[in-house]
Amino acid sequence: MPESAAPARELAWVDQGTALVVELLAALPDTAFAEPTALEGWSRAHVAAHLGGNARALLRLAEWARTGVENPMYAGRAARDAEIEAEAARPPADLRGLVADTAGELRAALDALTPEQWRAPVVTGQGRTVPATELPWLRCREVWVHAVDLGAGTAFADLPPDLLDALLADTAAARLRRGQDPALVLAPTDRERTWSAAPPGAEPVTVRGTAAALAAWITGRGGAGVATAQGAPPPDPGRWL
Repeated sequence: MPESAAPARELAWVDQGTALVVELLAALPDTAFAEPTALEGWSRAHVAAHLGGNARALLRLAEWARTGVENPMYAGRAARDAEIEAEAARPPADLRGLVADTAGELRAALDALTPEQWRAPVVTGQGRTVPATELPWLRCREVWVHAVDLGAGTAFADLPPDLLDALLADTAAARLRRGQDPALVLAPTDRERTWSAAPPGAEPVTVRGTAAALAAWITGRGGAGVATAQGAPPPDPGRWL
């Protein structure tokens, strides 16, 4: 039997994160969907709408990998934003169904990929060409980070430790690819390693905190519990994705 190319660890994280988001949305009263989140201009309904739209977008990439026919995530940023606004106006029951149904459709599409299709190149929303094996990670970070954004009792400290490490590594690598300032070294106080987001020759700012606190800060979710190695407030991390 041929060995699967599917990234089992990331798929398991997707399943866990999806179950968490579905559970959180089910527990929220309908009136809570209109309440604001820490994301500027977004209510909980916007977060749910985005999660549904993201699943559809990644489903298009899975279809691209399956057929070889180019199928971008979004027609453009404006189209993405308009879709979120339109979906966010739907009733809470519809949004709960949207998140659960689109997540199931995406999972089924990923399960159907052959080893060759998992290796097929697709283009992310940020314009990177990656193999389809990256799709579960792209979904994983969305469901877990936005589970926190729902403000329904889940914090970065609740994320699996190895997922937190992967999020720090992914974010550091993305900053390096973009040449993003400031140059940083992420130094979790509860880990025995660091992650560098500093090009050769740069003088990076070392930022300390727990892995959970650093993940919150580097993704733009606040700097509580984070400081430079000198004890100063951390710099503005800039964009996440």
